[in-house]
Amino acid sequence: MNSFYPNYDLAGRIQHTKLDTGIGSMPSARIGRIEDRSTPDFKAVFSGLVENFNTELNAPDNLLKDVMSGSNNVDIHDVMTAMAKSEISVNMATQVVGKVIQAYDRIMQIQV
Repeated sequence: MNSFYPNYDLAGRIQHTKLDTGIGSMPSARIGRIEDRSTPDFKAVFSGLVENFNTELNAPDNLLKDVMSGSNNVDIHDVMTAMAKSEISVNMATQVVGKVIQAYDRIMQIQV
């Protein structure tokens, strides 16, 4: 019965790509975990996200004030990059709030 099944070295036949880790000196392109595993609770994670969102939202205004005051440390490209990051943060926050509201609605529809 054992002779019927062919013995293949499947692990040896897998072709590795640039996305895999540990191949040469190339860093992994896979996305790691965003949150730290030692985070205490949902409230701490969510409040951290809100603080980061507030910082991202205020960054373009602060950089624009520096450009308008004639600071040589800030370029208009930095302002545009900060505005793009802020826009992405607003879109992400909108999506997260929508998903949280949907989850709350589903939980409230559960019959107990």
